[in-house]
Amino acid sequence: MSGQPSSLRATAAADTARPTVRDAVLDLLRSFGMTTIFGNPGSTELALFLDFPDDFSYQLGLQEAVVVGMADGYAQATRKAAFVNLHSAAGVGNAMGAIFTAYKNATPLVISAGQQARSILPYDPFLSSSDPTHLAMPYVKYSVEPARAEDVPQAIARAYYMATQAPCGPVLVSIPSDDWNRPCDYLQPRTVSTTAWPQPEILAQVAEMLNHCERPAFVVGTGVDRDGAWNETVQLAERHNARVWIAPMSARCGFPGDHPLFAGYLPAERAKIVGSLGGHDAILVLGAPAFTYHIEGEGPHLPAGASLAQVIDDPAIAAWAPVGTAMVCGVRAGISALLQASSPPKRPAPPLRQKAPRAEPSSPMPVAYLLQTLDEVRAPDTVIVEESPSARPVMHRYMPIYQSETFYTMASGGLGYGLAATVGVALGMPGKRVIGLVGDGSSMYSIQALWNAVQLQLPITFIIINNQRYAALQEFAHTFGFKPGEHLQGSELPGLDFVALAKGHGCEALRVEDPALLADTLKSALQSKGPILVEVRVA
Repeated sequence: MSGQPSSLRATAAADTARPTVRDAVLDLLRSFGMTTIFGNPGSTELALFLDFPDDFSYQLGLQEAVVVGMADGYAQATRKAAFVNLHSAAGVGNAMGAIFTAYKNATPLVISAGQQARSILPYDPFLSSSDPTHLAMPYVKYSVEPARAEDVPQAIARAYYMATQAPCGPVLVSIPSDDWNRPCDYLQPRTVSTTAWPQPEILAQVAEMLNHCERPAFVVGTGVDRDGAWNETVQLAERHNARVWIAPMSARCGFPGDHPLFAGYLPAERAKIVGSLGGHDAILVLGAPAFTYHIEGEGPHLPAGASLAQVIDDPAIAAWAPVGTAMVCGVRAGISALLQASSPPKRPAPPLRQKAPRAEPSSPMPVAYLLQTLDEVRAPDTVIVEESPSARPVMHRYMPIYQSETFYTMASGGLGYGLAATVGVALGMPGKRVIGLVGDGSSMYSIQALWNAVQLQLPITFIIINNQRYAALQEFAHTFGFKPGEHLQGSELPGLDFVALAKGHGCEALRVEDPALLADTLKSALQSKGPILVEVRVA
């Protein structure tokens, strides 16, 4: 140091007194309330954890898709953005399916991805990411590798604001490993609005449609519960005596399943949607696309003579809707405004939804009997995290959702969300009983999440619906020309022992095949203080 010019010595001394990028980022995360970090670290991330502060917690996942799935569930349960730390290109690659699901779920995640040191990036070093900003695209709202180390806190701040602006979603910041120890300045957090308000002229159009129709129907999607608009939706439906459907492939439930106006769940098929909504002359879609289809179809998107209006927080969804008026704004803000603006005439109540016939026990056990029994033994405020695609239509008939923020599933169609998100939701809702209702095939994408549940001793009851196959594929095969009973390659799952798998992760587990033992088994499992897995063999 003595051989350096005085100006350089002064600069070095000043840098020593300044905070590091690590100090500034941790301070920023603290101000945003993101003190829980979900990750699976590699060598390029280790510098973040030097002198790790006591007020932060690190939730280790055993695979990157589990990490992102846990963070997804946690962010939804807490209604806050979650911070994720992944390892360079390999870690982000492993997590991409879960990032895609978080994007479709509109979950606010700030993802930091490690990168090799800047000084060796020109030499294509081991474990570097050659194009980090495009790796996760297009399933992140924002992706950046800052030009300078000093810019990392600003990049994190921008990512956070973008992740939490409607429509919410994941963002990614690639951070070279040598950036964390570089000097920089603290960054002051800002207040940034996250909700847009409805335009008065469009609000007036939608209110007029509701006021002058005769037989209104509502289609309620994920955005209602996500935006805390459950109660306002019930009030609006009751004011208009509107039948209420849940939107196709909805990742949350936005209306009570035991309400007299509840009509059921729409399928993701054009002709069946039109048939279900037949007889209604005004359709109001709240917090959902109009509409999500799973298979190709032909014909109109609406029943003859019906008008459609949509309240959605995503302008991209509003743009591709083939029909109707779209009001782009915060979902709760839009519904609240409609409560103020609409004054309908008195209408007769629509017909009640027909109840499903009671499921009867048999051997092998029917899925309907399992879900009917689970509904009878659980408390109405129990939180359900579901990923059993073949059982979902049966669940819609036999296991109603009664309260807001008690149902979560994935909007992407990609498997692996269920077990990991169950852990994240339970972590974000301390003291709540959480049920992870997961199919045998789905569970194998993130079985490592059982370890997290054990380490955290969360009050989770995992129920594995084991039909020894990818049943959804087999049931869907007829769409592509398969004949009944014709063998479908790659859809059988014999020999999986979920009791052994759970115990291998330290989780208590048992199996039930006899319908006579089901109710007592489930009652006991729902009283466990820590996690327990119940494997149910079904037809």
